[in-house]
Amino acid sequence: MDFYLVRHGEAKAEQEDPKRPLSELGRREVESVARATVARGVRVSEVLHSDKLRAKQTAEILAESLFPRLGVRQVQGLSPNDDPVIAKMELELADEPLMLVGHLPHIGRLASLLISGDPERVVVDFRPAAIVCFSRVEKAWKMKWTLTPL
Repeated sequence: MDFYLVRHGEAKAEQEDPKRPLSELGRREVESVARATVARGVRVSEVLHSDKLRAKQTAEILAESLFPRLGVRQVQGLSPNDDPVIAKMELELADEPLMLVGHLPHIGRLASLLISGDPERVVVDFRPAAIVCFSRVEKAWKMKWTLTPL
């Protein structure tokens, strides 16, 4: 089964807006990768995101294209400094494809944990709005593809 890790799109600087919503460029880039995921035939049952506005907006834009059956939902364990083991357990318990929208360093640490078992070993360079597809076969995780904004 495939799972998707997504770094939120580019956000406004904290000095410009303390809530750090997506910038216009960030919105365009997320819309671009959303179209590309549809073209790849990506299907997810749900898009999960952290409590940060930029992650929520990214998740909502993706959901507008992907139409997840269970919608979009905020969950614990996807914030920038959360333990990636929490999100890994969420993925391992899932019986349908999920998309997780989060932040650095967490999303990079989660990818490293899935692939190498070591959250400190860098295996993916997550640019803003990047999507990485992981597949779980039995107990092994494999990175299938990466999609970044053009």
